[in-house]
Amino acid sequence: MPNTADQRTGAGHGTDLGRRVAARREELGLSREELAERTGAATTYIRYVEERSSSPGVGVLLRLADALRTTLAELTGSASDRPPGGGGTAFRGARLLELDEAECRGLLGSHGVGRVAVVTPQGPAVVPVNYVVSAGDIAFRTAEEAVPAAVEGAEVAFEVDRIDEVLSEGWSVLAVGEGRAVTDPDAVGRLDERTASEPWPGGRRRRWLAITPTRVTGRRIVHPDVDRESADDSG
Repeated sequence: MPNTADQRTGAGHGTDLGRRVAARREELGLSREELAERTGAATTYIRYVEERSSSPGVGVLLRLADALRTTLAELTGSASDRPPGGGGTAFRGARLLELDEAECRGLLGSHGVGRVAVVTPQGPAVVPVNYVVSAGDIAFRTAEEAVPAAVEGAEVAFEVDRIDEVLSEGWSVLAVGEGRAVTDPDAVGRLDERTASEPWPGGRRRRWLAITPTRVTGRRIVHPDVDRESADDSG
């Protein structure tokens, strides 16, 4: 696992590429030393890529993508405007593995953007939110009039996933529980401290809502030649 605080918080990442490299490395539970060993680079160079304005050559990018079990397009962001699932072919014999609750909660805590499903006066809605996991709860900020505000007092579903259509693999986690407003000043302060960025939609979104999961389930799709231990290590 990463062994320094700045690696976990993302402090000092200078470019989108650096942030993607660091995020994927942390998702896989790799230290900079381990990533350097996988790519044949120096640890100081991995730090430089993550924290400074660097432009690695195609050869380095390919080695990074391979070591991080992702694609060049995902690593560089060139696939960010394409919806998942539009390409790629499912592997014959691929199978779904049920994830236990500990694995699911670990994956929930490894990401920062998920989707919340709510029922509004206009009907069901699924919207993306920036979130944090705190004391087992899923918390996010919103505005009074925004769709996610419908979470308060209702049983809702929250989903997060990672899909790689090129490798035909991925995982998803679903949490179900009741939503509530976070009003205690100390709790709000702790959540504010844990949040590194503003919600993507922008504007004034200072109302914290939290979901306390009562049921957490997840599945991972793996290739027929990948055993359970390897799948669990893939993050």
